[in-house]
Amino acid sequence: MSIAACGVCRTDLHVLDGELPDQHVPIIPGHEIVGRIDALGEGAGSLKLGERVGIPWLGHTCGGCPYCTAQKENLCDHPLFTGYTRDGGFATSVIADARFAFPLGDIGEDVALAPLLCAGLIGWRSLVIASPAKRLGLYGFGAAAHIVAQVAAWQGRSVYAFTRPGDTAAQDFARSLGAVWAGGSDERPPELLDAAIIYATVGDLVPLALKAVAKGGVVVCAGIHMSDVPSFPYVLLWEERRLVSVANLTRQDGLDFLALAPKIGIVTRTTTYPLRQANEALADLRAGHFEGAAVLVP
Repeated sequence: MSIAACGVCRTDLHVLDGELPDQHVPIIPGHEIVGRIDALGEGAGSLKLGERVGIPWLGHTCGGCPYCTAQKENLCDHPLFTGYTRDGGFATSVIADARFAFPLGDIGEDVALAPLLCAGLIGWRSLVIASPAKRLGLYGFGAAAHIVAQVAAWQGRSVYAFTRPGDTAAQDFARSLGAVWAGGSDERPPELLDAAIIYATVGDLVPLALKAVAKGGVVVCAGIHMSDVPSFPYVLLWEERRLVSVANLTRQDGLDFLALAPKIGIVTRTTTYPLRQANEALADLRAGHFEGAAVLVP
């Protein structure tokens, strides 16, 4: 397929920094791909030449391991991941498994849709795991959180946004998207939360989030990589609080979320870069120089 846009994700930094296991090099990063089909191989199903599709992080599963046969393909024993173990979207064209290509239709701009393919999808999966929380904390207000905040507000939840201490611009951004409260990650929310989702890759946030959730609450770690979690007293976990992680996504996650996104009217905040400035986009992401998501355009 020819690539029209590809989002830049923090996972791309983990790939480039060698922080993920079983590194494949050389590799072309990028797993939030929007483009149009140039050619079709055998078994491509109902996809058509010229159709606009999205290619996500999960690029292939074996279909035969215990997890795949139990409808948990996100935990497949023999997966391929776009931009990590198979070439991704920091390019002008890409080859993809048709079974993992999501038809996107013709409504919406390519750049606006790109962040939905990972920030949106992993955000959606983490939100489902955090359900049915009414008071929801989001730690790290970047690409995923700015999408999830809109979904949660549409669902009638109260969103509490936690940013880097002193980042008033990000806090204002969160409030503009419906957050009822926004503050630094070192602050306590005005009331205990039913659930908290951690999108930042900072392990030190785990005990802080546990302190912020009420009895029976859940803390969801949504990243693929996180710095070491410090030791913390058992009392933070006691009273049936739960600490869980999110791994990858399933195709059903994608179908569910992408069908819902137009109904919600999600607006992605994007900063575009030409493909030749991919390194600049990655550096700006690392430094937190923009709100929302970065997107490369060939």
